[in-house]
Amino acid sequence: MKQKSKNILKCFATVFTVAILFMSCDDDYERVGEEAVKPIFPQGVAQNFTLVYTETLEPLSTQDSAYSKVIAVLRSPVSEDFDNQSFKFRTFPKGLVMDFFDEKNQKSVIQADYGIVYSQTNVIDLRGNVVVESHDGKKLETDQLYFDRKNNWIFTEAAFKYTNPEDGTVMDGQGMDFNRDFSFFKAHKTFGLMTIKEEE
Repeated sequence: MKQKSKNILKCFATVFTVAILFMSCDDDYERVGEEAVKPIFPQGVAQNFTLVYTETLEPLSTQDSAYSKVIAVLRSPVSEDFDNQSFKFRTFPKGLVMDFFDEKNQKSVIQADYGIVYSQTNVIDLRGNVVVESHDGKKLETDQLYFDRKNNWIFTEAAFKYTNPEDGTVMDGQGMDFNRDFSFFKAHKTFGLMTIKEEE
């Protein structure tokens, strides 16, 4: 009986000692790849940020020799500048509103809860309650939208709701691409088309 008690005490002491050793060990694991990613910080933060995009109708020979036209105006309460990274970008963590203008200077508006502008690819990534309203009242609502500034092309792979007051329709679908004035658009997948305008 005494021998059995001694064996139980020895087992208990061994388990207790091993447990203490495991708890006191430091994590010396060397992290590589994705685990080794270090946090990044902006090189600058701007409040009440406004950025105006312009284009010239003819090549510039001097600074004032050509007429420049405003094609878009981006506004945000906060902008974070990450141009200190190898792949440069700018974030808008508190949302943004973007006015953009067609050839006839008619204004359409995009707004979102969050945005990223990728400087090197001229693409804007908009996320969260994205709403696009064209100058003639057409409206697109989705969770994520990309705006290709270079090609003036807007597209999404997310679910969307598109309202067209001209013909009184509402369309639900997934995936869509269109130009900035809604004169051309293509829905990848539609879930239904509902007419809301009464026939006369």
